[in-house]
Amino acid sequence: MKLTVFYDGQFWVGVVEQRENETLKAVRYVFGSEPKPEEVLAFVNGPMLALLDKCHTAAAIPAQLQRRKNPKRIQREVAKEIKERPFSTYAQTALKLELEHRKKERKVL
Repeated sequence: MKLTVFYDGQFWVGVVEQRENETLKAVRYVFGSEPKPEEVLAFVNGPMLALLDKCHTAAAIPAQLQRRKNPKRIQREVAKEIKERPFSTYAQTALKLELEHRKKERKVL
């Protein structure tokens, strides 16, 4: 499970990604103003798991081979990840699928 908090130009947003086997669930949560560490901790301990449980769709991700990595390489990858986009395209796909599912549910109601 991974929580990424970033500023999207208007609001502070948190994206939660949960990998299960070869699927990825992603949920977007809007904090509004810049969240304090206490607010992020309250979100993690409170509604985060409930939001993931409400997520009905998941995006498929390809399986990757697990190899042991050099610690310096891991540090470089982390620095690169911080500089890049805030969340993966798989998470974007999962968010889009969940949004489409919710639209269909609203139309049925």
